[in-house]
Amino acid sequence: MSFFEELAYALDADGIESRVNDDVMFVPITSELEIQFVEIDPHLPAANVYIAASNEDDGFEEDFEAVLVSVVFSAEDGVRAVQEHVATDQVVTVLRDLLEGSDERINDLEFFQDPVDANIVHAELADRSALKVHFQVFEGVPLAKVSFITFVEGIDEIIAQVIDDLLPDNDLDEEETAILIDEAVAEIREANEETLELGSFTDFDRLFDVLSLAADQAEEWEAQLAPLDEDEPEVYDIFVDDLEDGDFDEINLDEDEDNQE
Repeated sequence: MSFFEELAYALDADGIESRVNDDVMFVPITSELEIQFVEIDPHLPAANVYIAASNEDDGFEEDFEAVLVSVVFSAEDGVRAVQEHVATDQVVTVLRDLLEGSDERINDLEFFQDPVDANIVHAELADRSALKVHFQVFEGVPLAKVSFITFVEGIDEIIAQVIDDLLPDNDLDEEETAILIDEAVAEIREANEETLELGSFTDFDRLFDVLSLAADQAEEWEAQLAPLDEDEPEVYDIFVDDLEDGDFDEINLDEDEDNQE
């Protein structure tokens, strides 16, 4: 059995279509994109993997602006490569739906893309909270991790003050200053936030239901996630304060007597 025959059999077992034309195997991802496997050795099972734009009207074509993305040396590697790209395309589709607000369940939410990680989107909620959705592909499966984050009161004023302190009297150019401010703001937010983890989802339809629920619950969650006052005693402090200095010795003595018995 040739390498392409093994790969086609493995893809078919995973429910993935493929077609071979001479020394190229075509695997459609969407109506606009496809993966191309190009065999590179007549004896060793090996193929370059390309991403290319497909032509929906003419079917499979040979003249594409193909981009080399990886090399595979087994049918199993080829299947994993296809799964990864299919999953990535699913993530891109859901990201677009979130940013464009195309699902009615998130009409009350306005998502924006993270300036550092394109796989993260945020949506502001209530007075000082936000939803964070982080997309990943794990073993060929797209995954969305959702967090509800609330910030301490006055966070905007704190950030504004830090920016005012950073802007004057620095020798950095505009781009370096912007990076410095972004890093400072990220540190301030991280140090002044409380996070409620809402879970990780592979079912993206359920993801939209969760985001809709989070929008409805935002004000209540924000009120309950208020950071603890540093002046308030911890629970264990209350019990420790009730014990006199000698009480610890008495407790230890009692335990020793019990052990001897």
